[in-house]
Amino acid sequence: MSKKQQKFYVVWNGRQRGIYTSWAECEKQVKGFQGAKFKSFPTKAEAEQAFQAGKSNSVKAIKKDRFHTDTDEVIWDSVSVDVGCRGNPGIVEYKGVHTKTGEVLFSHDEIHIGTNNMGEFLAIVHALAYLKKQNKTIPVYSDSETAMKWVKAKKAKSTLKRDSETEYIWTLVERAEAWLQNNTYLNPILKWRTEKWGEIKADYGRK
Repeated sequence: MSKKQQKFYVVWNGRQRGIYTSWAECEKQVKGFQGAKFKSFPTKAEAEQAFQAGKSNSVKAIKKDRFHTDTDEVIWDSVSVDVGCRGNPGIVEYKGVHTKTGEVLFSHDEIHIGTNNMGEFLAIVHALAYLKKQNKTIPVYSDSETAMKWVKAKKAKSTLKRDSETEYIWTLVERAEAWLQNNTYLNPILKWRTEKWGEIKADYGRK
C-alpha cells in the first residue's frame, strides 16, 4: 500500500491565516468561521505560491484604500467602535466591542463636552492601541467616515472651540494624534455599512 501523500492547507481567511500541514490544524482556523477561505495543495511550493497570490487578492481593496471595504460580508473577528452623545457638542462616551460576541473590550467614561466625530476618532485610535498591545491585526469597524479620515491624516480637524470646558477632550485628541504619529499598525479600518448591516455592534441605542 502506498504511503498517503501529505497535503498542505492554505487558509486565506480564517482565525489565523497561513499554511498548515494537516487538516486538523486547518480545521481549527476555519470551522465555524464566517467567510472562511481555504484550499489544499499537494506540495509546499504550490501552497506558498497560492497563499501569497490569494493574500494579495484578498487585501487589494484595503491596499487601495485601507479605510473602506467593498465586501458585503462582515469580518466578525474584529473590533467595532461607537460613540454615545447627548448633544453635539455635548457629553461624549465611547466603547469598543468584539464584533461577533459583543464583549466590551474597552470604554471611556463620559467626557463633559465634545463632539461625535472627536469621540469616534478617539475610539478608533484606542482600538488600534489596544490591538497593538494584544499583537492582533484584526480589523476595526467604525460608522464615521469623518473620524476615519482623521485617523488616516493623523490629525483631528475638529472645529470645536478649545476652552476650559473642552480642554479635556482636546488633551485626549492630542494624545491620540501623538500615538498615530509614533506608531504603526496593520489593522484595516473599515466602514460599517449601517444601511446593509444595521446598527454597528458597539451602538449605544440612543437614536
